[in-house]
Amino acid sequence: MDEWLTEASDGSLILSLHVQPGAKRTGFAGFHGGAVKLRLSAPPVDGKANAALCAFLADICGAPKSDIRLLSGETSRTKRVRIAPAPNRLSRLRAALEASAMP
Repeated sequence: MDEWLTEASDGSLILSLHVQPGAKRTGFAGFHGGAVKLRLSAPPVDGKANAALCAFLADICGAPKSDIRLLSGETSRTKRVRIAPAPNRLSRLRAALEASAMP
């Protein structure tokens, strides 16, 4: 597995992210210190960026928002997110990363 991705014993995916809220557009933006850098258009106010993060990942993985949970970093740019286990979520995530033309 990659440095930014861990698979838990129950099959869920744990992502390490570096989030930049308040960006022009939402999307993947490369790597930052062993984490995937993710730009979010939502502002870092009243949990809006965290909600946008979960919604973006749910959309990318084809998962309901309830399957995406913020494990740590609620008020930090460095976050860990859990994606509940289901078929094809890892492949969808990898495809989205590749489509964003990350190195």
